[in-house]
Amino acid sequence: MFYVGDKIVYPMHGAGIIEDIEEKKILGESRRYYILRVPCGDMKIMIPVGGANEVGIRQIIGREELTVVCRLLGEPSTDMPDNWNRRYRENMEKLKSGDVENVAEVVRNLLRIDRVKKLSTGEKKMLANAKQILVSEMILSGNMTNEEAEKLIETTV
Repeated sequence: MFYVGDKIVYPMHGAGIIEDIEEKKILGESRRYYILRVPCGDMKIMIPVGGANEVGIRQIIGREELTVVCRLLGEPSTDMPDNWNRRYRENMEKLKSGDVENVAEVVRNLLRIDRVKKLSTGEKKMLANAKQILVSEMILSGNMTNEEAEKLIETTV
């Protein structure tokens, strides 16, 4: 169970702070929801309290883990399929895992491919989403601004 003020990560959406826990009646069913505010785009997300574990909600990383992520961004790219469709599926699985190192790997690899040859439209969207997920966690764990987090990614990769 998480509490108001906790900093958590919601896979595929990013990190945020729980602003409230509310009882809502949706489609005739009453449930409790975490109200999560994500710093990127000032987005609010409602997450059913009962389903938090199933969707992979976790605490944000600490400063030490942030250092590991930054080091990972600077490491050589991992081998990826040349076929964009297969590469897209593999990267999507990594993003769905919610693991920050997997997300950082997707960002690093796609950024480097994009610098050499342009990504497909689908992979461009994936890169933007992965970057937003990573930036939101960096903002909260590293106490930095959106601009600082994005610049750190761009200069490290």
